[in-house]
Amino acid sequence: MKKTLVMALAAIALVSCNNQAPKVDEKPASQNAPAELKIAYVEVDSIMTQYTYCKEKSAELEKKGNNIQKTLAQKQQALQNAAVKFQQDIQANKYTQQQAEAVQAGLQKQNNDLQALNQRLSSEFQQETEKFNKELRKNIQQYLTEYNKDKKYSVIFSKQGDNILYADQAYDITNEVVAGLNKAYKAPKKDAKAEKEEKPAEKKDAKK
Repeated sequence: MKKTLVMALAAIALVSCNNQAPKVDEKPASQNAPAELKIAYVEVDSIMTQYTYCKEKSAELEKKGNNIQKTLAQKQQALQNAAVKFQQDIQANKYTQQQAEAVQAGLQKQNNDLQALNQRLSSEFQQETEKFNKELRKNIQQYLTEYNKDKKYSVIFSKQGDNILYADQAYDITNEVVAGLNKAYKAPKKDAKAEKEEKPAEKKDAKK
């Protein structure tokens, strides 16, 4: 589940200079350019495991994903049981040809409905995951913009796995960023009515 929650903390633009170009084409350096390059990095894994918003939303998505799988598995098992019973009844000559065709058509409809439900729930889950990723990226970028007003870093990297082969821990600002994100985060409040109306996927779809 966590593998689906992918984010980018900062975008880095690299500009190269052509030393062979005539001086007349060279543009003066911006007066706002920093005198020295100051860099920092943030551990993405720590954001995923320590940022309260991320932990809460990840748990919510994991619960919803498990609920979807349970719903589909139950409906798939019910369809398989019905198909087995149909075959047994056919062998026992319990149906006329017309009745058998009607039951078979009903089973086919159940299968089509199950496939449609699978696609709908999967699409909804993917959209919700993408929405979370965008919101998470937005939260981090907004915080880093505010955080960097005093720090004045030129670049803040995201470090995940081996995407950075070596990094001096002196440039690690993960703990500061996580603490700041958690301080700024305000969990949404749910009223009793909203919580009562929330139902797991299997109950919602069982009525259909």
